[in-house]
Formats: sequence, structure tokens, C-alpha cells
Amino acid sequence: MIRVVVADDQALLRGSFRVLVDSEPDLAVVGEAATGVEAVSVALAQRPDVVLMDVRMPEMDGIEATRRIKDVCRVLVVTMFDLDAYVYDALRAGASGFLLKDTPPVDLLAAIRVVASGEALLAPTVTRRLIEQFTRIPAVPQVKGLDGVTEREREVLMLIARGLSNHEIADHLQVGMATVKTHITRLLAKLRARDRAQLVIAAYESGLVSAAG
Repeated sequence: MIRVVVADDQALLRGSFRVLVDSEPDLAVVGEAATGVEAVSVALAQRPDVVLMDVRMPEMDGIEATRRIKDVCRVLVVTMFDLDAYVYDALRAGASGFLLKDTPPVDLLAAIRVVASGEALLAPTVTRRLIEQFTRIPAVPQVKGLDGVTEREREVLMLIARGLSNHEIADHLQVGMATVKTHITRLLAKLRARDRAQLVIAAYESGLVSAAG
């Protein structure tokens, strides 16, 4: 059973998420929060597998709340298009996924399972907007922080940062899925990244994405 906490300042949305999640035999809502402070308190008390986290909430925003609970559970940020500027901050704070509130219910449920399994999840539209945000930042003149990462691993990291799935990476590089997974496992170890979302952050912060054009 995957245990879920719903954190959103809108009671109607919290209720909708609860009904949706509780309708699945392998998912259960174990707590709700209307503020960031409540989100932290409930998460620390319940130790859920996943927290569905809104960004804009009273008392404490979802980004700071994520930062405070990232070591006890996984966070899936669910928010609106007009909050795209928060994507990077949310991932940097430790969120494992980022979805938009207009995501179809079946995709939201799938996202909860993906994040609970230890994977990271970024909606393609979110990844594109994240890249657009970084194109507005002056290019980093030199790729840094990738010592020990091979050229092939850098290629894989760049493709991850651009939002490609493992299957798409395998097709692009004309290699097998097992090879792609091996490269990703090595990247996680070398960059001390917890999951795919953290690899995306590492690619941006190192300057690899900008350097690749």
C-alpha cells in the first residue's frame, strides 16, 4: 500500500485528490494539510511514501516544506502553469517530480506510483519550460562538477536534462536499454544524485545543457 499525504490550501482540491487516490486499491491518503507548516507536521508524523505538494500555501510555501521533509518521504509537486518559475526551486529543494494540476487523473495516479517506486518524474511540458528558464540565464563558460564523468555519460546526462525517457535515449544513441540504465546508474553514483530529477539539476548547474547549446 502506497501511503499519500495531500497538501493544498484549497479544500475542494484536497477533497478531490483524496477521493481519486482512495479509489485505487494500492493507494491510500493518510493525511491532509492546508498550509506548508501543516504539510511538514503531517509528513513527519505519518511518514508517508509520497506527499502531493502545492507550491503556494499559507505560512510556508511548498518549496520550503519540501526542503524540510525530503529525507523522510518523496514529494510530487502538483501546481498550475503560472507557477513555472518554481520548478527549478522545487527540484533543487528535493522534489522527485513536478506535474501540472490539469494532468489527467490516470496520469496523476501513475505519477504517484512512479515517484513512490524511487523514480523521478517530470512532465514533458515542465521539462521544456525548465530549459527555457535556463536559456535566459547567461551561459556558463565552462562545464564544471563533472569530473570522472565519461563523454558517453555526459551525452546521456544531457538527454535526461532535455526530458528524454530511457527508451528515447536508447533510440537516440542506438544502444540497448540495459546500456542506458547502466549509464544512469553510474551517473547517479558519480554525481551523488538521488534520482533522475537530481540529475537534471546537476546538468543545469554544471553548465552542460548550456554548453551543449
